[in-house]
Amino acid sequence: MALYAIADLHLSFGTKKPMDIFEGWKDYVGKLSQNWTDRISDGDTVVIPGDISWAMNISEAEADFRFIHNLPGKKIILKGNHDYWFTTKSQFDLFRQKHGFDSMQILHNNAYFYEDYAICGTRGWINCDIQKADVNHDSKILAREASRLELSIKDGIKKGANPIVFLHYPPIFANNIICKPVIDVLHKYGVESVFYGHLHGKVCRQAYQGDYEGINFKLISGDYLEFCPMQIM
Repeated sequence: MALYAIADLHLSFGTKKPMDIFEGWKDYVGKLSQNWTDRISDGDTVVIPGDISWAMNISEAEADFRFIHNLPGKKIILKGNHDYWFTTKSQFDLFRQKHGFDSMQILHNNAYFYEDYAICGTRGWINCDIQKADVNHDSKILAREASRLELSIKDGIKKGANPIVFLHYPPIFANNIICKPVIDVLHKYGVESVFYGHLHGKVCRQAYQGDYEGINFKLISGDYLEFCPMQIM
C-alpha cells in the first residue's frame, strides 16, 4: 500500500466551468484518469487537499465525486477556497453514504492514519500581512484555520502517530510571505512534512519548496504535477 497526494482537481461534470481554456489544462480529466489508474491500486490512499469541484452545492457535486469514487484507492479530501459545495463533515458523510461513495473520507478537525503516520490538515488561509488583505476579516479566518489544524494534529498524535500535514493554501510563499499562525502550529507539534496546493501556472515558480526551519514543503497542485498524483511513501 502506498500514499499519494494531488490537489486542485477542479472538476466540473455537473457545472459549466471548463478548465481547458487555461494553459496546461487541456484534456486534464483524461490525463488525471489515466495517470491515476496507471499508478494507484485499490489498496493505496490518495489525499486531495482542496479545490475538488466547481459545484455550488453538494447536489451539483455528485457527478464529480462519482468520478473520484470510481478511481482506484481510498481518498481523503479537504476543503479548498473554491469548494463552495462544502457544508459540514456530517452532511458530507450523509451524502457519500446516500450515493455509495464509500472510498472517500473528509478531513475536517480530525486525522486519518497510514501505517505509523497521521494524515492531518485543513484548508488554511492567506497571510494577513500581504497587500490588500482585509486584516480584521482574514485574521479571524486564519485563527480559526490554525485552530482546526491543531485539532487535526492533536487527533493524530494522541494515538501515537507522526503527523503529516496537508493544506490547500501555501503556508509560505515566495521565500518571504509567511503565514505565521500556521507555521507556529507546525512547529509546536514537530511536523516535518507539509504538502499544499492552490498555486497554478506561472505562479508555481514562486512556490516555496524544500526546508524552512526544519519543515519540508512540497507543492502538489494538479497542473503543477501534470495531473499525476505524487507518491509520498
